[in-house]
Amino acid sequence: MRFPLALTAKIAKHIIKHKLLKTPRFSMVLQLEPLHTCNLTCTGCGRIREYSTSIKDMMSLEDCLGSAIECEAPMVSICGGEPLIYPKIEELVAGLRQQGRVIYICTNGMFMRKKMRDYMAANYGPKMEPKIVKLLEEKLITDKDAEVIRKADEKARAKVVISPTKWMYWNVHVDGLEYTHDLIVEREGVFKECVEAIKMAKVLAYQVATNTTVYKETDAQELEDMFQYLSSLEVDGHTISPGYDYDAAKKDMVSRLGRKPEDFFLTRAMTRQKFAKIQEWGEKFTIFGTPVYQEFLAGKRELTCTAWAIPTRNIKGWKAPCYLMTDGHYAGYQEMLDKVQWDKYGVVDGVARDPRCENCMVHCGYDPSGALGTNYQSGDNWKNFRYNFGAKPKPYYAGASVLAFNGVSIGKGHLAEAKAAINSPRAAMNGAQSVFKRKEEAHDHEAGGGCGSGDTSQRDDLLAKIEAVKKDS
Repeated sequence: MRFPLALTAKIAKHIIKHKLLKTPRFSMVLQLEPLHTCNLTCTGCGRIREYSTSIKDMMSLEDCLGSAIECEAPMVSICGGEPLIYPKIEELVAGLRQQGRVIYICTNGMFMRKKMRDYMAANYGPKMEPKIVKLLEEKLITDKDAEVIRKADEKARAKVVISPTKWMYWNVHVDGLEYTHDLIVEREGVFKECVEAIKMAKVLAYQVATNTTVYKETDAQELEDMFQYLSSLEVDGHTISPGYDYDAAKKDMVSRLGRKPEDFFLTRAMTRQKFAKIQEWGEKFTIFGTPVYQEFLAGKRELTCTAWAIPTRNIKGWKAPCYLMTDGHYAGYQEMLDKVQWDKYGVVDGVARDPRCENCMVHCGYDPSGALGTNYQSGDNWKNFRYNFGAKPKPYYAGASVLAFNGVSIGKGHLAEAKAAINSPRAAMNGAQSVFKRKEEAHDHEAGGGCGSGDTSQRDDLLAKIEAVKKDS
């Protein structure tokens, strides 16, 4: 099967139940944001700007678990911010599992290996030893890591950890191959860490997925190359969605980067061009979602937004009307469903009900529409059944030959021009700083990676050195 039977059956049962009950609106996936703190400042993400005044606030574990019960979503996507920064992430995952939820941990991958080493230490025994040997051979852990795991004390063994299970996926953010991904997350070395975390997770028998956002500058061939490479790593599935110019992201684009949003985000016409091969990719790779949504992305049909099916809960309450647009926060899930005027949003017959919705085709608004049959066409149910219950595409091991490490690993990272300027006064005088086409702002670099506003120290150090070169010239 394309997806584990138990997971697919659980989602199908949930939909059928509410269809029989004629529930007008119900949740399928809860987007749970226990915090908005993050260790990166990804281009195209407005979260840490939109919630800048509450960036260090966190939901309690009780509120997180209560939110899942309140909306009854069978699947919970733990996002943020960076969810692995959340101090109670292990207890949250354990609690959601006790509730019987399917769990996706949406992470930038930077702390994954640490969490997996914790799991290994808590569960060390003879069966773990071959995995340690393999991880050492592949240089995914160090000798010191192995020693710590083998000599774990009682506290480490008693620790609540995130263990492999068919009910949970690591959902790793990957927006392209090395150069592109590091550029978008605004830090070199992140792609490499993501790949190493994915490899380690597969050795330890975790399920791993990736999520990718496509922007105006994204090359469609690179996307296919990325899928081929990730398939060679035996990644279990992929979510892919177009980059949408929602308010918070646009403001961040202008104020922090000094760029025009229209030069970065996709219009509907552009989305259809970028996703022209999405159905072909869906057959070759394990793309999550429905074939109906894929047809929508490819411009072969229209769908109506069902943002209420993927509600967002964060530190301020139930966010509405959707994951990306914010017109208010509500204290309760049912209150949100009842008070939001849902017919004011989305695009119907090519006409945007709200101008902010005009270019939106993102999965959190439209993927559930394909599953719920909101714009049903003859044969849709069979398409969805065949796609989800059909054979899973085989790993494409030839993808290992893709030049995935095409950035900093071969000296061509997005900071290469600035690094060269450090040793070349002429380059500095001639504008090497242009590689950072962004406006200056104050940065608060906290210990341990600058969590909260994102760690831009790599860039800032280089800019300072470039400025020094200019003064000395």
